[in-house]
Parts: sequence; structure tokens; C-alpha cells
Amino acid sequence: PEGFQRAEFLQQKGAIDLICDRRELRKTIASTLAMLLRQSADAVA
Repeated sequence: PEGFQRAEFLQQKGAIDLICDRRELRKTIASTLAMLLRQSADAVA
């Protein structure tokens, strides 16, 4: 679709894009899910 690689399109569709170190991946995913689910990071880890 038109504009599919634009940040505004991804934000509108709810896409998450992030570059992080592999060693931080578990913590990053847990904190992202915690934010989206409105829970503590420990609860989703």
C-alpha cells in the first residue's frame, strides 16, 4: 500500500519497530509487552 514504509503508516497500523542488542532482547520484549498490557515487566517476563 501507499506509504507502507512510513513511520506514520506503521504507527496508525500499530506496528512496532526496534533495533536492540540480542543480549537485551528478553528485557526489551518484556518491558514493551508490560507497557502495552499495563503490567509490570516482571509479570510478563
